[in-house]
Amino acid sequence: MITLGIETSCDETAVALFDSSKGLIGESVYSQIDIHAEYGGVIPELASRDHCQKII
Repeated sequence: MITLGIETSCDETAVALFDSSKGLIGESVYSQIDIHAEYGGVIPELASRDHCQKII
């Protein structure tokens, strides 16, 4: 069985594929640090939109 894992935090989006017989197939983490740096903190609306873009 192959499992897709999707995780989001306030400023990161991550995905992973795991095969029950082969183990981890692949993973990727996208950081939003560059997007939020100019504002001095996380802007929820920007974070939400970026999560959607990265997942889709």
